[in-house]
Amino acid sequence: MSSEFQVIFATAVFLITYAVIVSEKIHRSVAALAGAALVVLSGIIHPEEATEAIDFNTIGLLVGMMVIVGITRQTGVFEYLAIKAARQAKGEPLRIMAALSLVTAVLSSFLDNVTTVLLIVPVTFAIASQLCISPVPFLIAEILASNIGGTATLIGDPPNIMIGSKTGLGFMDFIINLTPVIVVIYVLTIFALRLIYRRQLVARPDLQAAIMNLDERDEIKDPVLLKKCLFVLFLTIGGFVLHQYVHLESSVIALSGASLLLLLSREDPEHALHAVEWPVIFFFVGLFVVVGALEKVGVIEAVARFSLDVTGGHLVPAAMLILWLSAIASAFVDNIPFVATMIPLIQDMGRLGHLGDLNLLWWSLSLGACLGGNGTIIGASANVVVIGMAEKRGQPITFIGFFKIAFPLMIMSIVVSTVYLLVWHHYPGIPSMVGTLAVGLILAALLGLLQRQEARRSRETASHD
Repeated sequence: MSSEFQVIFATAVFLITYAVIVSEKIHRSVAALAGAALVVLSGIIHPEEATEAIDFNTIGLLVGMMVIVGITRQTGVFEYLAIKAARQAKGEPLRIMAALSLVTAVLSSFLDNVTTVLLIVPVTFAIASQLCISPVPFLIAEILASNIGGTATLIGDPPNIMIGSKTGLGFMDFIINLTPVIVVIYVLTIFALRLIYRRQLVARPDLQAAIMNLDERDEIKDPVLLKKCLFVLFLTIGGFVLHQYVHLESSVIALSGASLLLLLSREDPEHALHAVEWPVIFFFVGLFVVVGALEKVGVIEAVARFSLDVTGGHLVPAAMLILWLSAIASAFVDNIPFVATMIPLIQDMGRLGHLGDLNLLWWSLSLGACLGGNGTIIGASANVVVIGMAEKRGQPITFIGFFKIAFPLMIMSIVVSTVYLLVWHHYPGIPSMVGTLAVGLILAALLGLLQRQEARRSRETASHD
């Protein structure tokens, strides 16, 4: 097979695989594995090279965290947190929306987004039913919060896991450089949702009081197992914080934590491994091989050269191009194959353009790919899962209905990210972190003040009635 034909064949396999993934006519894992089989069987990439193309650090991190979360979810702690949040909100719908969104965002920073919404959404339906209001505003808020929260850390979203694995950026790098702007974006998003839904989320005082009768402690099914899980989660997150300083891969930390929890819990390994989403794992495996073939035949390098020509080889224009392209693309296609393609592209851009520090490009890719998933109902896996759960319960959320709310908020988040990245370029690291966090805290304080004023007005209105 000539080199020119190899380029054509590898590109065709990639595009067809991508098209099938987007169409959802065939399961994305099957599509990725079929694409990988084609490039290996055709001889474009040899089996040894295919194995080298697979990022086992990403695979190990995903498997380890899935095992830990799978065992932890048996304790009922996630349902406990959701009900606790609703009671802290005093049964007021707008405050409940903010509280449940906060729980979703925080959990999504450390756990898989899909797992988080699978645990929070059923409780949301129960709370909305008790208040006799539509659960749709809560669900949309939780979708947005899951994707926003997942952007904040190395382990919060698969694109971040992939970026961290390929670049050597550690857990604290993501915390320092991304979490501050995510705080600002989260607060602005919740503020906007409150304005949008303030007339829909109104419940009678007697129904609000019924929420206060719920007891979150009833949700804890195994207190002993819960203590073991929290101990291991604490150690694992501590390991993530330190992993780049002790020169351990994040996958080693996650798999060590999973192994320790299996030892402490005496969980049947077969049962525990059912919690691993194996279709997702093999989707990654196939995807890495398909992209590896593109990289081998030189397609990635050619696109990198073109991108350098478009941006003039300058870092900031390249970062803005990556940010906005990633956001718009990730709103309509799966961000995982997109990021898998972009990582070697950015690496080649750095090499060909002699760009020293590529961190601005990596943060642009992370923010664009993760936040872009909020644009449409098909932009991220968590979106699709929540929409499916809503349809089963007779509360359908249409593509256009979601788009009208979510897409403008996604664009707002990318505008904020643009401003942040421009500031970060001139004041990287701690200065931008402190300044952005200060803005986020001020906005949060203003939002809290607004919530208290609204609560006081609603109580006064109820007393007059």
